[in-house]
Amino acid sequence: MSHRQAPRLLNDWFRKHGITEVECLVADLTGILKGKIMPADKYLKGGRPRLPDSIFIQTVTGGYPDDEDIRFWNPAERDMELVPDPNAVYPVPWAEDPTAQIIHDCVYLTGDPVELAPRHVLKRVLDRYEARGWRPVVAPEVEFYLVKTNTDADYPLEPPIGRSGRQESSRQSFSIDAVNEFDPLFEEMYDYCDAMNLDLDTLIHEEGAGQMEVNFRHGAPLALADQVVMFKRTLRETALRHGMYATFMAKPMAGEPGSAMHLHQSLLDRQAGHNVFADEEGRPSGLFHAFIGGQQRYLPSAMPLLAPNVNSYRRLMRTETSGSAPINVEWGMDNRTVGLRVPVSAPEATRVENRLAGADANPYLVMAASLACGYLGMQERLEPRPPVVGSAWPGGSKLPDDIGPALDLLHDCPPLADLLGERFVNSYLAVKRAEHRAYFQVISSWEREHLLLRV
Repeated sequence: MSHRQAPRLLNDWFRKHGITEVECLVADLTGILKGKIMPADKYLKGGRPRLPDSIFIQTVTGGYPDDEDIRFWNPAERDMELVPDPNAVYPVPWAEDPTAQIIHDCVYLTGDPVELAPRHVLKRVLDRYEARGWRPVVAPEVEFYLVKTNTDADYPLEPPIGRSGRQESSRQSFSIDAVNEFDPLFEEMYDYCDAMNLDLDTLIHEEGAGQMEVNFRHGAPLALADQVVMFKRTLRETALRHGMYATFMAKPMAGEPGSAMHLHQSLLDRQAGHNVFADEEGRPSGLFHAFIGGQQRYLPSAMPLLAPNVNSYRRLMRTETSGSAPINVEWGMDNRTVGLRVPVSAPEATRVENRLAGADANPYLVMAASLACGYLGMQERLEPRPPVVGSAWPGGSKLPDDIGPALDLLHDCPPLADLLGERFVNSYLAVKRAEHRAYFQVISSWEREHLLLRV
């Protein structure tokens, strides 16, 4: 469906579902959904809703970068119009009245796209692929924790109470019974996702206590990023209705593994339709190796987009409780100790699984950054290092170990800025540095415990 068809299609869809209210949604840098709620009649007849473009330089705490960090910014806070994507229209299945939620693109009143919008950044990268006759295919896997409700930020999170009346006290990877502890929640979650046509594949129990993973069927990156954003919202709402929280923090509990957003990536020839990661004999192709070479070279600089928060780097520390989170950009066949895993598959399904991103990352930016790194590798014909056989852990970390060094690497990488947009990268750096400063203004319980009376 095209944007030109949107008014007629939306009219038909609203009439079919009896829609009385519309939630106009835009994902900010963090992935938080912002927008406006309008009566359906006003939405259909009143033109495009507007928001200030400053929502894309707002930090996760609701603040803004210092003036000196946003010299490139327009201080007038220009209005931008929200343009509905007719392919991203969903019902709100938990609403009392028939309500639609629609993901929008953002354009200025001049008609120019808003370069800072994460959805536009992904489209920008996909346009580069399209110009080369390529069509990326992705399949995200999103991990999360279910936890007891917690209204005191100083109190550690705990696993929730299941049907048995007990908390999980040990790791139960892939346990069916452990998932069934929360059957009422997951049955309602699946009902909601079915109503929204979210293309979920499998649900498994992960390593941590109360930690689960949902896999999505493979498809177009933009559609899958939309679905991940909507899934996060849906799961949080479902968990609240069952008296618990769902969290996508990268490392919500000390002593438990972190939560990832793994991304399977393959590449089709747009006209012929075959997977160009496999050659005519079914072996990994030159483009496949160059894609991996690009990921190895550029992913360390792209880490602020895959690990965007201070908490993100707790997941990437190699400890006894880190689980299978990778700390490197090595690659290997069917090897979960590397950052770039190549699953065993038929030639037509040859793909690269990027295991670096955290579940806390914005899915539009994860896909944009990962695909941008692969694109640069193919453009520059980079050769990857030899694949790792056996454990990659002894090799140590090849990634930045904190958000500060990660931001410096992104700042010093012009090829990524060219692909993602220089104005976007500058804005993103300013926002994340502001968040980092805000974090260091908070004194932690560890500091009070160990330094208060000892130093």
